[in-house]
Amino acid sequence: MDDMTVRGRWIRVVATSLCGVLLLVGTLFGADDDFPFGPFRMYATGPDPNGDAKDSRVEGTDITGRTVPITEGNSGIRRAEIEGQEAAYVATPSRLSEVAAAYAEHSPGAAPLQSVRLVVRWVGIRHARPTGTYRDEVIARWTRP
Repeated sequence: MDDMTVRGRWIRVVATSLCGVLLLVGTLFGADDDFPFGPFRMYATGPDPNGDAKDSRVEGTDITGRTVPITEGNSGIRRAEIEGQEAAYVATPSRLSEVAAAYAEHSPGAAPLQSVRLVVRWVGIRHARPTGTYRDEVIARWTRP
């Protein structure tokens, strides 16, 4: 039995139509920031089957000269947070001092970091398969004054 009023049906039709229009406009003119009404390009496009794959990481050098991988466990900073702010770190490398401070806070007793760098490892890909080759590129570096 259908207990919906004419007004209720009309509201649902308008709401459904509005969502449909937003999806169409977002698909044609939107960007990732418009999700869910715009395309989420990460899933809408495929990588170049012969292009290098990007793998970012943060590493530091402590005062003893040892290289320390910076992880969520020893800094409290998730990898996605670093990758999402990558352009800001490249534009202002001194922001990496905040990573050193977070490392010091989350790793009491560890030797302090003398420097922090944001490194991109470009993994070779050929015919959509890894080639076993790579090259590292330091895209931002901070050194303690």
